[in-house]
Amino acid sequence: MRIAFLILLIACIYTNAAFGQAVFREREIFPLQEKHVHSSSIVECANGDLLACWFHGSGERKANDVKVQGARLKKNADAWSSVFIMADTPGLPDCNPVLFIDNQKRLWLFWMVVQANRWETSILKYRLSTDFEGDGVPKWTWQDIIILQPGDAFATTVEQVYKQLEPEEPIWAEYAPSYTRMLIEAAKDSRKRQTGWMTRSHPLILPSGRILLPLYSDGFNFSLVARSDDSGETWHPGQPIIGFGPIQPSIVRKNDGSLVAYMRDAGDAPYRVLMSISADDGLTWSPAIDTDILNPGSSLEVIRLKDGRWAMVYNDTEDGRHSMAIALSDDEGESWKWKRHIGRANKSEKSYAYPSLIQAKDGLLHLSYSYRGTDRKTIKHVVLNPDWIMQTGNNY
Repeated sequence: MRIAFLILLIACIYTNAAFGQAVFREREIFPLQEKHVHSSSIVECANGDLLACWFHGSGERKANDVKVQGARLKKNADAWSSVFIMADTPGLPDCNPVLFIDNQKRLWLFWMVVQANRWETSILKYRLSTDFEGDGVPKWTWQDIIILQPGDAFATTVEQVYKQLEPEEPIWAEYAPSYTRMLIEAAKDSRKRQTGWMTRSHPLILPSGRILLPLYSDGFNFSLVARSDDSGETWHPGQPIIGFGPIQPSIVRKNDGSLVAYMRDAGDAPYRVLMSISADDGLTWSPAIDTDILNPGSSLEVIRLKDGRWAMVYNDTEDGRHSMAIALSDDEGESWKWKRHIGRANKSEKSYAYPSLIQAKDGLLHLSYSYRGTDRKTIKHVVLNPDWIMQTGNNY
């Protein structure tokens, strides 16, 4: 009888610890330093290790010493490993890395290499590894570039959607071509629409096995989703996601099979998270429209949790990256009932930006993001659970 009671007591303690208590832990992946570090990505390996990567260098567009770095957090370890190099194209900047583990348990590293210090001429690259759970750098087995070939339908879609969003030309268009007209003309150039597609958020695997790779262009200032139906052997572009500055999409799948892309607002006021819908597994997308979620022109990520709820990490202001929050939705994005801040500061003091979000096998959420103090920078790692988000009474 006493043994049975002890077993029940232990089970209750475990249940309360796993499901009833808030969890929040934060650490620096590496010490604060002076170089520019940005755009991290994080994944969980099958053995419970975490891998993270980011780009590091003297800047972004003009600095040619930029490379992709990474580090590993061994399961149950208290500190991240020493930093190692994940990718470095000599003499060119390597930016916006994204980590992804596919259904074949292969690790992908996507990133872009900036040509001529212009993001609109970037080249999309990737590496593959089947041996990445040891210490240090993953052992890469393959590397290649991805060249997408959007056809004439790309240009047609761009023109049709902009006419739908802005049916009349501004009165001054006769003297200075409107911005949308310039994009419509650029979309007709097959060279321009083949280059400059850049990564930011995690890919999504659909129930069919299709892989969706979210991309965006600084040249066009809108987004596109590449798809692969052969486990990444080939990639094909869908039709673009058109709007007034919808970039860096993060995609989540609804119960009815439709897809929702949430995007950074790189357009004009009002500054809001933009949203687009696909009803055909990412081939075509509705025009991107404003939500009521604030966005200062900064990246975000949305994921579907194991229990069906959605989690979004984003900067919840219109005027800077000095505040970053995580929100929960229990109705597939119709509302975000719970929100809690990862960090907040005065506008000039700190910056929290470019989150990468996953849910681990144990249900905990892992977040990496770019952190800047007054003059020093790092990538931070946060571990939390939904219970912590829902404790809004002591929100900070």
